Amino acid sequence: MASFQARTSREPGRTVVRLAGECDLAARERLTGTLLAAVDGAPVVVVDLAAVDFLDSTGIHALVAAHHRARAADGRLYLVNAAGAVAALLALTGVGDLLRHPGETAG
Repeated sequence: MASFQARTSREPGRTVVRLAGECDLAARERLTGTLLAAVDGAPVVVVDLAAVDFLDSTGIHALVAAHHRARAADGRLYLVNAAGAVAALLALTGVGDLLRHPGETAG
């Protein structure tokens, strides 16, 4: 069974969601629920992908859905610390550019 973890914390001016493990079909409901709750509760949400080992189209969909929800509420959702295959997939799909945090550089 794929492992997935999500931790949410409040920081000054934003909520940070730290994801770990595999963001795939098995994690779909928890991932989407966590992201949507975060954007519903804060105007700025930063999703830290440093500990994400795998991301598939289900994970991409959850990120884009949360982005749309945030934008509809005049908020923002950003991604930080993507690496390896996860960063490559985000670049390939354009989601990395769409959700790049202003402080992050292109990988």
